[in-house]
Amino acid sequence: MKRTLISIALLFACLPLFSQSKGIHIETRNQSLIMTVSPEGELLFQHFGKKITDVSPFLKKQSYRRADLGTDPQVYSTAGGRNFREPALRVTHSDGDLNTELVYVSHHQSVLKDGNVQQTIITLKDKKLPLFVNLVFKAFRKENVITQSVEIKNEEKKDIVLHNYYSMYLPLKANSYYLNSFNGAWAREMQLEESRLTHGIKSIESRKNVRATHTENPSFLLSLNAPMNENYGEVIAGALAWSGNYKLNFELDEFNVLNISAGINPYASEYHLKSGSTFFTPEMVLTYSASGAGGASRNLHDWARNYQVYDPVTIRPTLLNSWEGAYFKFNEKTLTDMMDDAADMGLEMFVLDDGWFGNNYPRNNANAGLGDWQVNKTKLPKGIAYLADYAVNKGLKFGIWIEPEMVNPESDLAKKHPDWIVKSNGREATTMRQQWLLDLSNPKVQDFVFSVFDETMKLSPNISYIKWDANRHVESAGSAFLPADKQSHFWIDYVQGLYKVYERIRKKYPKVIIQACASGGGRVEYGALKYHQEVWTSDNTDALSRVFIQYGTNLIYPALVTGSHVSAVPNHQTNLTVPLKFRFDMAMTGRLGMELQPKAMPEKDKEFAKGAIATYKQIRDLVMFGDLYRINSPYDGTGYYSLMYASKDKSRAVVFGFCIDYQGRTLTPKFRMNGLDPHKKYRLKELNVTKSKFWGDGEVFSGEYLMNEGINPQLQKVFDSGVYSLEEVKDGSG
Repeated sequence: MKRTLISIALLFACLPLFSQSKGIHIETRNQSLIMTVSPEGELLFQHFGKKITDVSPFLKKQSYRRADLGTDPQVYSTAGGRNFREPALRVTHSDGDLNTELVYVSHHQSVLKDGNVQQTIITLKDKKLPLFVNLVFKAFRKENVITQSVEIKNEEKKDIVLHNYYSMYLPLKANSYYLNSFNGAWAREMQLEESRLTHGIKSIESRKNVRATHTENPSFLLSLNAPMNENYGEVIAGALAWSGNYKLNFELDEFNVLNISAGINPYASEYHLKSGSTFFTPEMVLTYSASGAGGASRNLHDWARNYQVYDPVTIRPTLLNSWEGAYFKFNEKTLTDMMDDAADMGLEMFVLDDGWFGNNYPRNNANAGLGDWQVNKTKLPKGIAYLADYAVNKGLKFGIWIEPEMVNPESDLAKKHPDWIVKSNGREATTMRQQWLLDLSNPKVQDFVFSVFDETMKLSPNISYIKWDANRHVESAGSAFLPADKQSHFWIDYVQGLYKVYERIRKKYPKVIIQACASGGGRVEYGALKYHQEVWTSDNTDALSRVFIQYGTNLIYPALVTGSHVSAVPNHQTNLTVPLKFRFDMAMTGRLGMELQPKAMPEKDKEFAKGAIATYKQIRDLVMFGDLYRINSPYDGTGYYSLMYASKDKSRAVVFGFCIDYQGRTLTPKFRMNGLDPHKKYRLKELNVTKSKFWGDGEVFSGEYLMNEGINPQLQKVFDSGVYSLEEVKDGSG
């Protein structure tokens, strides 16, 4: 009775009573998001873009739209009233009503504890029923990033059903729109594709829930009024922080307004929200740049390093991973020999990959053993502690591979707990890579997955790195734990269950480095990066393929999180034979590692590797924490890819250049730099060579020259590459 009276009081107290418009301004250092409240209580979108200090003109602004042609652009559109576009929120209410019409109740703005983040919470309410929606914005002032999430609270007497519950709705107005999004598949992730948007809806979505970013990515760069340029033009970039199904819609309507909605994919995911309960959406991350794609990327990278990526300040160690060097066929001596070579070359960590566990069902291939996380006594009779101690005694850290969300049919776990398998009741569970998926919507499975991590860490106090893999996606979805009328909750409850496990792990193991490896690039998104220090960018280690994979990845995600390895030739995925220098130069643009059998390397290659690893350690702070400037895109047709990282104070930089197409005898590149101080002088030094291919090696150049003219190293043949350091030269220092 008391709750009913409170609900009725809220209902009457929250009716809109406005005689004039009011404005809401969310701002960062260089951008503004401006909304107004109409006299009728509608929350209307007005502007997202360059900073506008005076919002008063928006209170009088008229759109001239006829009332019978839909509403003016709303900040959070709903299915109901006059809206005919894809709604951000679609609800079936407790009384069966299919309409929702939100009106403004109140808003509150505050500055969070670090002084850089302005939080704005706008409360809306349905005109008829006590359904409340909080729009939660966080403005990261220095980083020029705004995030949005939504809280949907059901104060109706009975349950409601949420059909659409997107994190963000953004209606933009420009002359034309060029969408840059990412597509691909296993071993060719994050391929960039630009398309001019035409009328209708284009959607980017995943229905895989696990490994959700192989074929698409929940991110985009939208160029306004012209195709995307690295340094010029207006670009809006966005990324969803969610590790499951997602959907991003770009709907161009008859008014040439581009209506963007983004969030959890509503596919098969009707959510029954109990009376008195609140549903929380994941965050959508947005930035605006007036200086092209480069500005948008740097904004996102700064925000990620300052606020989202787990443990952003720790230097990621160089490492040797055992996978491509040993696969499943190894013994203790195989691994200790690899550690000897890793230490000799100057690497800092050894990671034991798949194949170390299972006794009744030994993990000698991908067909058995997943779920039985006991050390294989035949392969490793002295145990993991022996290997970890050996690594530490060689001056290396030690890491190990797990795949805790999966189980092989050939395992003790699968036979003991068939009710833990994701499958539809009465239907056969499909296998992929001869494995099934465990049901993380089940708290008992969450406990088990946590225990896999926990017990693995207990194998040795010297384990400091976990490679967390996930080698299949969801098929034949179903949960033995969820009731029959709540099966559609599985898609959300699985991800929330995963996050609960992550939270427990991070509480107990705050310092361990955890890589998100989901068949390579299957979890490259900001939801996972809240708990992981890095991602395994792709299972494809071929350096030429990585040009495109890492170019796309680093448009949205910083190099700090990008695992990039030097592997053997011919490459195990593409069969290409790429020179060792090109392989190292490419891997040095991310977190450098190696993935091969060192014993198979000629001595001269080991010596080169030793020098390149030492060089990388001198510049990796720039790669991990510097500002990224892309000089040549691999998509621009020049046959070159080049990029640079510059320190925040513009005193140092490192430039990478790659020839990816034969240039004949006539062409050389022109790498015109950015991110330097035109008034400073810089000494240029080519790295990873004994003889430079650039006439200016060792010379001092002004920042003005490097930015306006650039350098022209002799990179003309496919797989020619160069790495150039720039160090500020103080007056009088030579």
